[in-house]
Amino acid sequence: MTAIVSLRSASFGYADREVVSEVSLDIHAGEVVAVLGANGSGKSTLVKGLLGLNNHLGGEVALFGTPLAHFREHARLGYVPQRHTLSTSVRATAAEIVAIGRLPHQGWLGRTNRRDREIIDESLALVGLADRATVDVSTLSGGQQRRVLIARALASQPDVLIMDEPTAGVDLASQEVLSQVLARLAERGATMLVVTHELRALRGVLTRIVEMGAGRITLDVTPAEHDRSHPTARGADHDGHDHDPHDHDPHDHDPHDHDPHHPDGHHHDDEVSPPSPAAGPLDHVPGGRGA
Repeated sequence: MTAIVSLRSASFGYADREVVSEVSLDIHAGEVVAVLGANGSGKSTLVKGLLGLNNHLGGEVALFGTPLAHFREHARLGYVPQRHTLSTSVRATAAEIVAIGRLPHQGWLGRTNRRDREIIDESLALVGLADRATVDVSTLSGGQQRRVLIARALASQPDVLIMDEPTAGVDLASQEVLSQVLARLAERGATMLVVTHELRALRGVLTRIVEMGAGRITLDVTPAEHDRSHPTARGADHDGHDHDPHDHDPHDHDPHDHDPHHPDGHHHDDEVSPPSPAAGPLDHVPGGRGA
């Protein structure tokens, strides 16, 4: 089976400054892979390299069997950034943000049709925010904003969902709701690559855990193998220590990735995530494409 993501001795960085070196990794359909690492380990540089947001400096990289330099089907990669990118001067509802995910499928005129609206509605339902569709995103909690971004990525019907620190900056109650959303996606066969500091919200969802250090992969194991080698990590951060939810990789800083709405970590979601919605156009997302 062709890997969705295939790396062979790959290196990524910025201009001629190499941050990630000699990385080899395969991710197949249906896998849920966590990429762990301390600040500066290169984990965000790795996933941004796959998205073309930094420079591919060496080795082989292929997406869906196509070399990265020739890959053009970027809608097949659903990206959830760590921080919200809207200005406080921009007024938009949750549904309007999610609708952005449909743009790659709408052609030059960008007109939203009935199918687009169905997919937008079900994307919000899948992340438990159907009742927030017409609410201004600036009034939502940090966890709710994060779920809006997941819904936006789902609306593009990607084949793989790439998330950068989806639980960062939200409290434990919101992390639990996010955990339910990720579990629901995993049950539907979603392929996910998740950059994270900790595993609490991903327990029971992951199929593999990859650890990085100094720009290289240092461990690639199953969750059971990880628990055996990290007995203190179960139920805590991967290194057994608390982390600042606003920590970021200094090598991975993007001057455009600023979130004036980003919460201080003290908000939480009051509602309980609803059950999985009935069959609809997102039944196979992110497998997508009629899979």
